[in-house]
Amino acid sequence: GRRSSQGRLRQVANLLGHDEFETVPWHRLRYQHVAAIRSRLQELGKAPATINATLYALRGVTRAAFNLELIGADDYQRIRAVKPVRGQRLPAGRALSPGELKALLDACMADHGPSGVRDAAVIGLMYGAGLRRAEIVMLEEADYTPLNDELRVRGKGDKERLVYVDGGAAEALTDWLLVRGEDPGPLFVPINKGGVLRIQRLTNQAVYNMLRMRAGQAAVDPVSPHDLRRSFISDLLDAGADISTTSQLAGHASVQT
Repeated sequence: GRRSSQGRLRQVANLLGHDEFETVPWHRLRYQHVAAIRSRLQELGKAPATINATLYALRGVTRAAFNLELIGADDYQRIRAVKPVRGQRLPAGRALSPGELKALLDACMADHGPSGVRDAAVIGLMYGAGLRRAEIVMLEEADYTPLNDELRVRGKGDKERLVYVDGGAAEALTDWLLVRGEDPGPLFVPINKGGVLRIQRLTNQAVYNMLRMRAGQAAVDPVSPHDLRRSFISDLLDAGADISTTSQLAGHASVQT
């Protein structure tokens, strides 16, 4: 994704002594530079998946430079020949216990302002429907059909899927819609300290910060957005759902993921 690639390129830019990745003369990259970056990331103890994602981002930049005739075919092919790193790390994060989920929602309920209602709905969808935080922020008010509890979600690769919201998640979302109103625009919006809503899109970082804040209020270990998604998947499998169905509900392109 664009945001992920920017993050990888920003890290490389810092290694090269640049404050911003836009100022790096990427078209001057050669095989020896990319190989050195790969080695440096290994020395820093970065996970193989992180290093390989960085190499992928660099290949994307050099491919663009090649298409723009800013880099020769030989240099481009040599950069492509830099081998990925072997190895695998255990996935980060954890699944939440039912008690932790309840504590998070109780923390939202204790906040009697609109932020508490919104945050309960966000947590409800991330756990109850397994949504990624990028999917949460991309939701539009028109994506939800209360009549049949149907929610249209745009996932990775601009792929759409339908999820069905029920139980406490549906109740929390209904409460939020009553607070938010029917104005067209993003489903989840920022709220200032005075409790005033602004019909504009939340950022990914805002969702992350919200979860950290609610975890602190609930006196549970720090919670990330992916922890809720992992809990959704784990609980489905524990309940006896087959892996193919679980993969489809989570919006994974492959059951191997």
